[in-house]
Amino acid sequence: MIETPTPNAARPERKRYSGSWLPKPSLFVGWRPYGIGLQKPNHLIEMARTVWENRGNLLYAWRILSKGVCDGCALGVAGFKDWTIDGVHLCTTRLNLLQVNTARALDPERLADVSALRTLSSTELRALGRLPYPMLRMRGERGFKRISWQRALQIAGSQIKASGPRRISFFLTARGIMNETYYAIQKVVRFLGTNDIDNAARICHAPSTGALKHGIGYGATTVSYRDVIESDLIILFGSNVANAQPVFMKYLHLAKKRGAKIVVVNPYREPGLERYWVPSNADSLLFGTKMADAWVQVAQGGDIAFISAVLLRLDEIGALDRAFIDAKSAGWSELRAAIGKRSVDEFLAISGASRAEMERFVELYAAAPSAVLVWSMGITQQACGSENVAAIVNLALARGNIGRPGAGLMPIRGHSGVQGGAEMGAYATALPGGLPIESRYTESLAAHYGFPIEARAGRSAPQQLDAAGRGEIDVLWSVGGNFMETMPDPDEIARILAKVPLRVHQDIVLSSQMLVDPGEAVLLLPATTRYEVPGGGTETTTERRVAFSPEIPGPRIGEARPEWEVFTELATTIDPARANLVQFPGGTKQIRQEIATVVPSYAGIETLEKSGDAIQWGGERLCEGQTFATPDGRAHFATVLPLEVTLPEGALNLSTRRGKQFNSMVWKAKDPLNGAMRDDVLIAASDAAARGLADGAAVIVRSATGEVRAHLRVAPIRAGNVQMHFPEANPLIDGTRRDPISHVPDYNAIVEILPVT
Repeated sequence: MIETPTPNAARPERKRYSGSWLPKPSLFVGWRPYGIGLQKPNHLIEMARTVWENRGNLLYAWRILSKGVCDGCALGVAGFKDWTIDGVHLCTTRLNLLQVNTARALDPERLADVSALRTLSSTELRALGRLPYPMLRMRGERGFKRISWQRALQIAGSQIKASGPRRISFFLTARGIMNETYYAIQKVVRFLGTNDIDNAARICHAPSTGALKHGIGYGATTVSYRDVIESDLIILFGSNVANAQPVFMKYLHLAKKRGAKIVVVNPYREPGLERYWVPSNADSLLFGTKMADAWVQVAQGGDIAFISAVLLRLDEIGALDRAFIDAKSAGWSELRAAIGKRSVDEFLAISGASRAEMERFVELYAAAPSAVLVWSMGITQQACGSENVAAIVNLALARGNIGRPGAGLMPIRGHSGVQGGAEMGAYATALPGGLPIESRYTESLAAHYGFPIEARAGRSAPQQLDAAGRGEIDVLWSVGGNFMETMPDPDEIARILAKVPLRVHQDIVLSSQMLVDPGEAVLLLPATTRYEVPGGGTETTTERRVAFSPEIPGPRIGEARPEWEVFTELATTIDPARANLVQFPGGTKQIRQEIATVVPSYAGIETLEKSGDAIQWGGERLCEGQTFATPDGRAHFATVLPLEVTLPEGALNLSTRRGKQFNSMVWKAKDPLNGAMRDDVLIAASDAAARGLADGAAVIVRSATGEVRAHLRVAPIRAGNVQMHFPEANPLIDGTRRDPISHVPDYNAIVEILPVT
C-alpha cells in the first residue's frame, strides 16, 4: 500500500442545489426570443441533427445518453443528471461525440492504399467508421492488411522484448479512457521495466498539477461546482468555457442569478462569455444570459505581470487577508519584496492591461467575501505555464480564497479522462496517487506489485518524441491521440514518427498519424469505447468526483477489445512466467478493488457498480478549514516574476484557440459563438489598419517555424495580439519551446502577417 497525503474527511453529501428558478430579467441579453438573428449556437437544431446522424442506432444512442457518464469534458454528467443541481444536463459536446460512439465499422479494404486516405481531413477519416480488426503495414507496403490478434501481439511483444525497457515508450490520450484502463496499463508498462508512460494531461494541465502541489499540497481542483454557484466572484483566466465546457455555463448562469460577479482575464473578449443561451434553462434559452461583468484584456503572456500589479494594489489599499497570510501561509514576504522592486504601472505596461481594467478588477476582488479562480490552457500552454499557475495561486492566497465555501482554485479540465490519468499513475513523472517517482515510493509500490519499479522518472510525451527523433525509441505505442494534430510543428512530428521502427496505434477510429509511413512496421489495434467495456468503469471529473459508467448494451464492432485487456495479454506474450502479477481475471471490478488499496484517496471506488454511483475524493472541498497537505501544513506563495518580451517591429503575438471542436476533433468549420471560420485569424482593428488590410483579407501568417494561409477577421482582441484555431495553427508553433518544469509545449508564436499577392 502506498502512503499518500490523506485528504480531509469527506462530509455527508449535500442535496443538489435548488435555488430560485424564477427568471431574472436584468440578466436577459434582450427580448428577442431565442436570440433570433444574433450570432449564437442553435442548440435545438444541434439536437435535431444528432437525432438524424444517429438515426441508424437511435436506441443505442439513447442508452448511452441516458445511462452512461459523459465522455466529453471533465465536468461529469451521469445520464441526464449531475451531482450538483436539479434538472436536465445535455450539451452539444456530448451529442457530437455520439457520432463516434455509435459509428459502424469501416471497410478494411479502405486501408489497402493509404495514399488516397492522406487526402482526407481528420473529420473525413472519422466518418469512415470504427476500426474493426488488427491491421499491419510493413515498410514499403502501400497499405494495411488484416491480421489476427495473436500475430499482432507477437509482433509487438517480440519488438518490445528485443528492444529493452529503455527503448520503448507509451502514450495515452484522455479520449474517454477510464481510470481502470489507465491504472492497468501503467501497471503493465512498469512491469515491462519502464516509467516511459505519459498521457494527455502532459500537454494541457501539467503546469497546474505541479504548481498546485507546491502551493497547497494537492494537484487538483479544491472546490466543487456548488462552490462556483454559491461564490461571490468567479474569475476566468485564459479559459473559454462556453466552447470547451458548455455545461459550466449553466453553473455560471445560476451563480449570476444569485448575484455573483464574473471577471474574464483574456486577450480576446469571447462572445460566449459576454452572453450565452443555456439550453436547459427556459429563461436563458429564450432570452439569453449576460455573463461577464468585467474584462481584463491582458496581452498574451501578460498574466503574471497583471497579477503582480493586482497584489501590489491590494497591499496598498489594505485588502490582503493578513490573518490568513500570517497564520496559514509562507513565502509572502519574499514575494512582496520581489514584486516591490517595480511599480504597479510598470507591471501594467508589461501586462498589456489598462489601469482602469486593473482598478475595476481590484475593486471587485477586494469587495468579494469569496472567489473561485478558474483557468485553462490559455494559462498553462505557455513556456511560463507553471509560473502562470503559481501566480494565480498567489492571488487566491492573498485574500484567503481557499478551503472555505465559495472560495478556491479550479484548473478546469477539458477531457473526461485527463484528471484520473495522472492520478492512476499513467504519467512519466508520477506513480499512482500522484506520488513522485522516488525510491521511498517505488519500493513501497514494488512490494505491493511483486516486481521492481525503476526509481527514476520516465520521458514525458514531448521527450518521447525528442528521443524518437534521435533514433532512441524502437517502439512507440499510442492509445488514442494524434500527435500530428495535438503537437506543434506537424511536419516535424511526421518525420519523427517515420523513424520509429514499430508504431502501435490503439484507437477506435482512423487518425492522420496512422498514415505516416512505417519505420519498419505500423500496427493498428481496434479499441472499444468506454460504453462497451465489460464491467464498466469510472472517470474522475474536474471536481474530483469518481463516477461509474456501466457497460451499455448495443452493437459491437468486429474484434475491438478494451485497451487494458490488450496490455495484460501483451504481458503474457512477453513474460508468461510472471504475467500473473498484472492480470485481472475479475475484470474492471478487480481493478477498482486494487485502486482502492494502492490509492487511498480513491477508497470507495470498489463499491461503485451502477450508473451514476460516485465518490468525491477529498470531500466537497480540499484544504477545508485552510489546512494544507504541504510538509509544514501551510500554503506557500511562490516568487514568480514576469519576463519582458520585446516584439520585433511589425510582429504580433499569436496564441491558439478552440472553436467548435473537442480537442483536435473539429465538428464545424464555423464557430457558432463568434462566427469565425477555421482559417480565420482574429486581429484588432488597429493592427489590421496599420497593415493596410481589410476584414476578410487573404493573408499569410508566418513564424520562424512555418507559415499558414488565413483570412483576417477583425475582432475585439488586445492590439498586438492575434489568435488562430488549434490545430490549424500548429505549423506556426515551435515544438522545442516548452515550460521547463512541466514540459507542456508553448502553443504561442511571434508572427508576421502578410497580404497574399
